[in-house]
Amino acid sequence: MATRRITSLLSRSFLATSSIRSSSTGNNSRWARSISRFSTSAATEEPITPNVEIKHTKLLINGQFVDSASGKTFPTLDPRTGEVIANVSEASVEDLDRAVAAARKAFDEGPWPKMTAYERSKILYRFADLIEKHNDEIATLETWDNGKPFEQAAQIEVPMVARFFRYYAGWADKIHGLTVPADGAYHVQTLHEPIGVCGQIIPWNFPLLMYAWKIGPALATGNTVVMKPAELTPLSALYVSNLLHEAGLPPGVVNIISGFGETVGAGLASHMDVDKVAFTGSTATGQTILELSAKSNLKRVTLELGGKSPFIVFDDADVDEAVNTAHFALFFNQGQCCCAGSRTFVHERVYDEFVEKSRELAKKRIVGDPFKQGVEQGPQLKTILQGVIKFLYLDIDLLIYVYCSALPF
Repeated sequence: MATRRITSLLSRSFLATSSIRSSSTGNNSRWARSISRFSTSAATEEPITPNVEIKHTKLLINGQFVDSASGKTFPTLDPRTGEVIANVSEASVEDLDRAVAAARKAFDEGPWPKMTAYERSKILYRFADLIEKHNDEIATLETWDNGKPFEQAAQIEVPMVARFFRYYAGWADKIHGLTVPADGAYHVQTLHEPIGVCGQIIPWNFPLLMYAWKIGPALATGNTVVMKPAELTPLSALYVSNLLHEAGLPPGVVNIISGFGETVGAGLASHMDVDKVAFTGSTATGQTILELSAKSNLKRVTLELGGKSPFIVFDDADVDEAVNTAHFALFFNQGQCCCAGSRTFVHERVYDEFVEKSRELAKKRIVGDPFKQGVEQGPQLKTILQGVIKFLYLDIDLLIYVYCSALPF
């Protein structure tokens, strides 16, 4: 039987509800300004003041928080208001070279790779304990910088970070080589060794979880790290990296350099003294990183790139359950998830029922200040919101419907 495609969970279902059209460029500009009001937390409420002190905004190089060589900074913004939270040191190529040199020295001469796996695991376990101790401060930074609901950050994501580091800590002394049977009087064995200096580039949608996924396995196996957090959300990585040193990590093992992709990101991928690069982000950027890595020292590369994940509803499905699941798949984390269910295919026999129930469920979603209890959806980051508005221009009916209804997006 034929199926119908819904471009996003709600988009095409709105077409029948509005026949208004606008062809004026001036009108489009006004629509964009209006949409922004509905895509952030409620404009009529005074934003809740986060109860956390911004302690770390400088670069972390060789165990010390230092200014950038140029003295430049860039602002990280509160997505609720667009106001500056803090000015963060902006790394240059010179800062990148300093960070890589620190990581190289820590790997070649420092105690970290020479430690027993058990000693490394004890540091990671202590770090997990500190993550739990400072759960609310870390979650507050994550929400303030990213816009995700505080309850999601505090009750789900930060505890998961602690869990991930305990998981990788447990692996540290359980990575073994093999003894391989061979023809003749030979002894053949394999030995797993650290790669060396690992460059890591993480995105803005799950700053802390991406930090854990990248740094956890690298440290458990004895590598050193130079990480570039997303320029949109640098604060939580700097905060928890200080806790990592408090747990006993030697200087130079983890270096955090905040900055931009065209300088720090490209520099990591092309640096001759970086042995491996791990990147999570867009496919286009991943292609560039792969190219730069190949053209430099043919470094190893791990890429986790975006996709368009299909959600398929058959005619024998429990429609209520399908609606709830599809809603979560699309709207979780403001829809800012690489595996979000952003394409939904619904069998024509249940299509109308599915669309109507999906629309009603979307209307009930609680949008507002992410620090407010019960809020399900906070603001989009400004840069990402602009992309959403641009997408909406492709379908002016949908744009006007969202504006008129003040539905969350």
